[in-house]
Amino acid sequence: MAITSAIVLFAVTWFMTMLIALPIGLKTQGDMGEKVEGTHDGAPANYNPRRKAVIVTLVTCVIWVCLVTFITLTDLTWHDLDWTARLPSVADS
Repeated sequence: MAITSAIVLFAVTWFMTMLIALPIGLKTQGDMGEKVEGTHDGAPANYNPRRKAVIVTLVTCVIWVCLVTFITLTDLTWHDLDWTARLPSVADS
């Protein structure tokens, strides 16, 4: 795996993990009963982006190491995932 592929894989994994983690543990101003004037009841009351980013980064590192290990240690290729048989054979390229 090239370094660029590893960086892209980490970035995609990080953003997917962040989208999953954003609503976890979120309490809204409506839930807390302390609404700030001019905001919606669904606005977050206790959002800490730095803490969430650190947790997501740590979880992403574990997932990323597992993915990189799987990709580098197996013989899985794009041709194994070609269910339509439209990719040219390796000998043709």
